[in-house]
Amino acid sequence: MSTYITLDGGTTSTRLSLVRDGNVCDRIKLDIGVRSCIDRREDYLAALKNAINEILLRNNATAERILASGMVTCEFGLCNLTHIGAPAGIDELHGTMYETVISEISEIPFVFIRGVKTDSEDVADFDMMRGEETELMGILGDYGDCLYILPGSHSKHIQTDKKGRIVTFSTMLTGEMIFALSQDTILKDAVDLKTEKVDEEYLLKGYETALRCGVNKTLFKVRVLKNIFGCSKEQVYSFFMGAVLCDEISAITENEVSTVVLGGRVQIKRAMALILRSVTAKTVIELDEKRVDESTAIGAVRIYEHR
Repeated sequence: MSTYITLDGGTTSTRLSLVRDGNVCDRIKLDIGVRSCIDRREDYLAALKNAINEILLRNNATAERILASGMVTCEFGLCNLTHIGAPAGIDELHGTMYETVISEISEIPFVFIRGVKTDSEDVADFDMMRGEETELMGILGDYGDCLYILPGSHSKHIQTDKKGRIVTFSTMLTGEMIFALSQDTILKDAVDLKTEKVDEEYLLKGYETALRCGVNKTLFKVRVLKNIFGCSKEQVYSFFMGAVLCDEISAITENEVSTVVLGGRVQIKRAMALILRSVTAKTVIELDEKRVDESTAIGAVRIYEHR
């Protein structure tokens, strides 16, 4: 029976999972990330140590390895590792793992999974990821040439080949834009991110208006809908989401692949799926929440156990 702890180390938060025989048995989320390493490194190490001990104790378990991915491999993380270049798949990710012991945290060996970069000297074509490559390996399916969309704070568009290798990818700040625009601009009183119902008509109207007028100009019309037209909070929210997602949807529709697989956050994923099914003939696959939620943990184990 194989038992691992996986560590998904983000900038501001960290998730640890206990994976036994390929199944996620328990998880702990910490509201502290690698950014704390800059000026509070001891606090970050202590938080990891306590979380590892807790998840093992409450499951009466021992772990063979701690499989770590994400921002923990950046210059101010736990182990500074260079990216590997695309195209890259599970062979390359497994072959470039780095194992070490960080005694301040645990005597269980850490295995770090490297991020991936595109090889280009043109900034327009250069991109990089840390963590999404592991998430991808957890949701990878037999779809052939495919475009995986991982919506989140930093949305990733990852194109894979028939072997499931990352061929190229791009990053968009969609999630951060949604939060910042709805919290720190004049739209704060108009957009309620707690809105659960999506009005498909206004979602498409926001997208189509942004296509015609540009995202910047369209976003102000969110306020117009609320204050002048008296639209409902669902209509205003949906129009806003359609406008913010315009650039992402355009990038997807312009891509030649015929299959699009959507993972990531429900809020963005659902809105994106509704627009795509209205404006493109591509096959759009929405992954279920359990598969998405456990993808990084499952991906880390798949990479480590790959032969």
